[in-house]
Amino acid sequence: MGINKVLIAGNLTRDPELRETPSGFQVLNFGVAVNDRKKNQSTGQWEDYANFVDCAMFGNRAASVSRFLGKGSKVAIEGKLRWSQWEAQDGGKRSKLEVVVDEIEFMTSRDGGQQPQQPQGMQQGTAQAYAAMGVQPQAVAYDDEIPF
Repeated sequence: MGINKVLIAGNLTRDPELRETPSGFQVLNFGVAVNDRKKNQSTGQWEDYANFVDCAMFGNRAASVSRFLGKGSKVAIEGKLRWSQWEAQDGGKRSKLEVVVDEIEFMTSRDGGQQPQQPQGMQQGTAQAYAAMGVQPQAVAYDDEIPF
């Protein structure tokens, strides 16, 4: 048995493209940029670089989700990897690896507003670590706050 699960958070690199197959099945394609860091061997400094990930969403949800996405939107995605291969019009073989989206969370508001305020009780260092990853943490319930 294998495990095929992907979790990414990043920004859309382009406006999503919604299309429909001849049979009426809806397909939404978009790209997500996910930042990473690596150490430059010559300078010893850490440098940021982007990984570009192609994503696809299928079915009725694809059309409704497309209305809320645009270039630059911050999203968190859960899905699985899919590799596909085809023959191009020029006769050459092409292939790509993409994420098939199972779940998507919008991390910026529809009007481009700011993230909600930091939950109370969150340690400053933890909040900064989440912010560096581009993730908005949820409020944490401590034992003394649980009513049972």
